[in-house]
Amino acid sequence: MKRVIILLGPTGVGKTGASILLAKELDTEIISADSMQIYRGMDIGTAKPSAGERSGVVHHMIDIVNPSRSFSTGQFIEAITGMIDDLHARGKVPLIVGGTGLYIKAITRGIFSGPSADWALREELIEKERAEKGALYLYLSEIDPDAAARIDPHDTRRIIRAVEVCLKSGDRISALQERLTSPLPYDFLKIGLTRERSELYGMIERRVDDMIEAGLVEEVERLLRQSPDRTPLQAIGYKEVAAYLRGEISLAETVLLIKRNTRRYAKRQFTWFGKEEGIRWVDVTGIFESAGVFARIKELLE
Repeated sequence: MKRVIILLGPTGVGKTGASILLAKELDTEIISADSMQIYRGMDIGTAKPSAGERSGVVHHMIDIVNPSRSFSTGQFIEAITGMIDDLHARGKVPLIVGGTGLYIKAITRGIFSGPSADWALREELIEKERAEKGALYLYLSEIDPDAAARIDPHDTRRIIRAVEVCLKSGDRISALQERLTSPLPYDFLKIGLTRERSELYGMIERRVDDMIEAGLVEEVERLLRQSPDRTPLQAIGYKEVAAYLRGEISLAETVLLIKRNTRRYAKRQFTWFGKEEGIRWVDVTGIFESAGVFARIKELLE
């Protein structure tokens, strides 16, 4: 099978700069695996590669849809498959870079995306759960006991999605997942960047300060005027600033919340990637320049 390199790791660890140097070294192009960088206008809060960085290396899957639209994991897989095949046809090794664990899992292990979200149905299900707590889990246990057995009874989001898929498809989500899930047919080299936790958290907090200074509040104001889909505004940084703009919290509280929530997200990423087999981890603790991070990656490749 043809080779695909995946550079992954938690937010703020140093993937972007190192990936550009790696792409130049390999004479290839980057496919972003970041579920928020796909949205136009969401630049500061998603830490997108700058225009200058993208001018030196071709980046795919960045700025491809407006925030008023949702974008599923299934759509992501469908889009990148052609890109990977095109790069292989041109004699290049595709370089996938990102920290969205669901995207990485879908690429390397396969994932069933299911029918598109039905927000009207979801609202009905949410109201049902509000009226009788635990009712949705009991209902899921009746229509798809296998799915219910794999979902925490308190994980309302996953319960709602499982019920939604069953109702819209007319089949059990557990059966659909088993029948339709398959990884992409490539030979994956997975390289993971990691840092000592306290160092990473310190870098995250400094980056949040930089984002506020760079105009994150103004960016969210523009998004709100566009009436974006609810998914983008649930991204860390955006939902907190939106609350600030509604007058619910102060700017100082907003910054503290973004820092806390980003640290927690990084922790969840470590947990998620810990379940991904075959990752070759590169510890870049104490290395803050992209060239130094790239040098460590290059050592592994050699």
